[in-house]
Amino acid sequence: MAVSMFHLAPLVVFAFGSGDVAFRSATRPGLKLQMSTVVRNANIGKLQAGYLFPEIGRRRNAFLEKNPDAQIISLGIGDTTRPIPPHILKGLADGAQGLGTAAGYAGYGPEQGVSTLRQRIAEKLYDGAIAPEEVFVSDGSKCDIGRLQMMFGASVTSAVQDPSYPVYVDTSVIMGQTGEMDGETSQYGKVVYMPCNPANGFFPDLEATPRADIVYFCSPNNPTGAAATREQLQLLVDWAISKGSIIVFDAAYAPFIRSPGVPKTIFDIPGARECAIEVNSLSKYAGFTGVRLGWTVVPKELKFADGSPVAADFNRIMCTAFNGASRIVQSGALACLDDEGLAEIDELIDYYMGNANLLRETCVELGLTVHGGIDAPYVFVDLEGKSSWDMFSRLLEEAQVVTIPGAGFGPGGEGFLRLSAFAPRAACEEACKRLRAIF
Repeated sequence: MAVSMFHLAPLVVFAFGSGDVAFRSATRPGLKLQMSTVVRNANIGKLQAGYLFPEIGRRRNAFLEKNPDAQIISLGIGDTTRPIPPHILKGLADGAQGLGTAAGYAGYGPEQGVSTLRQRIAEKLYDGAIAPEEVFVSDGSKCDIGRLQMMFGASVTSAVQDPSYPVYVDTSVIMGQTGEMDGETSQYGKVVYMPCNPANGFFPDLEATPRADIVYFCSPNNPTGAAATREQLQLLVDWAISKGSIIVFDAAYAPFIRSPGVPKTIFDIPGARECAIEVNSLSKYAGFTGVRLGWTVVPKELKFADGSPVAADFNRIMCTAFNGASRIVQSGALACLDDEGLAEIDELIDYYMGNANLLRETCVELGLTVHGGIDAPYVFVDLEGKSSWDMFSRLLEEAQVVTIPGAGFGPGGEGFLRLSAFAPRAACEEACKRLRAIF
């Protein structure tokens, strides 16, 4: 007997009253909204408050609600502000226009990225030291860290620089790799924290560091601005090999390096192909923070304990959880990495490093102890024991300048303040005037 589809879909009416919502249907009158019986992921519950940067935005917005006429300058989140340069922009436009033609249209692409882009990344950014098939193109290094965590699973232990980019710890927590937060130390159980501070040159004491399966290491570092030397990175690689660990090397700020001889990739270091993965992105290179294009390099020599290639598992994750970077964005990325695009990137980097120098010199002039700002777009200000959140609030309220409290990057960041050089030049100059007035 045929049954009309309309008999299978009862009418749902939303009734609003006394603060709750009641669902009433033609078949089940009186049915009320109740909580699901799905248990919440307990690991999400371990996370402390909100993710750092949205929390900064929340506090900024709360200040603006009370002070609607405030002229806030942001030296906070590392978001680029310069327009995308003309040649790179044309690459994006050409990619979009091509999709409007029969000859240029294409649908799903390779999850690993188009071959021409993988080839260009290998040639232009790694001087052929890696093979194109070792490059996995994505929508950003932050996203790739999450995918790497998915690949590694819940049973691994992770080590992080302290302070460090919050994503490394937060994704470890979400994956179930950690214990609870210790209220006294502000550290998660089962995470190896590697202190990086002025006393040790912002490089961890590896001999005193317990073994971890995965070691997250960012150079130039966010938030400290410290760039590891070749000798330091060789120590890191040798240590990882001796411990049987895998390094996840975050090179997102590599193009900001100005000091001679400082490596821009972990694969400049002998032995790295046997123990390291590298993540990178065009976000800071070319103003792609909102465009989204990154990549991860997984060398063919890198193996798990059972001898299986890490690249094969990462490829499986990419094919399962990702449909490939936008064809439009990959067209823009190709324009970034030809000679004209690379020249435009150099101009952007020079502009932001000019801001970093301005911020750094102003802080020094004010008698503050500062780090970074030489090989990275971040200036890390030593508050000499003062609370970083208190200083954040003071600068917001008295100078209308947004910064980032070091405590947001881990317990090792307490007592420091991070200034970002990604604001427009005029904003940096005005911020320096306001800082002089405060200090």
